[in-house]
Amino acid sequence: MNKNEKFEEDLEYLLKKLSKDLQGKAKESLDGLRDRLIALHKSNVVKINHSVMELVCAKHLILKQYEVDIEHQLDATLTCDLYATKGYGSLIVEIETGFIPPEHALDPSAYLSARIASKVIRYSNFAGKFALGIPPHYILQIPQLLTVPPRQRTMEDLKDMKSLCDQYYLSPPVSLDEVKNARLHAIYVIDVDNASIQEINPETYVKTA
Repeated sequence: MNKNEKFEEDLEYLLKKLSKDLQGKAKESLDGLRDRLIALHKSNVVKINHSVMELVCAKHLILKQYEVDIEHQLDATLTCDLYATKGYGSLIVEIETGFIPPEHALDPSAYLSARIASKVIRYSNFAGKFALGIPPHYILQIPQLLTVPPRQRTMEDLKDMKSLCDQYYLSPPVSLDEVKNARLHAIYVIDVDNASIQEINPETYVKTA
């Protein structure tokens, strides 16, 4: 069995679990996302660990009456994992697994904090709401600033957050306006084993994680 066949087999197994309580348009939507992931995998765009989390999350959103796209192009350089729309509202979900590149083995916490901050700041400006999806075993490194309303952020706070992001992500650098307006609205704990999701408020997550 080659890698494409294995990928398709794994997605088909998961889809059977996810589709038990789906029918009609909802099932068609999930089937379509499965097919899109298979095509993207053949082009070496996606990997299985990310894709299964995207499908579980997609079902959660479909049941909330969202129309969902996977690996959605936001601009010339930025693609989000899931882009969901309902009426005039939009939601972006980015999957975060906590992977640390070897070159950041000596500064993992700072690197992860900067990566989470950069994701929230960059992506949340493209949609009405922004959420992070994580596996149950991963504890997010969420900067405290991003859990408070924009009106409560001081200029010093904004500069400190921009400085953290600029240490690791400068292509392109985030702006102070982007930092000021960034919002994290929800965290989805994605349990692939049980094909389920727990939705948590960011403020509650930071206090209890």
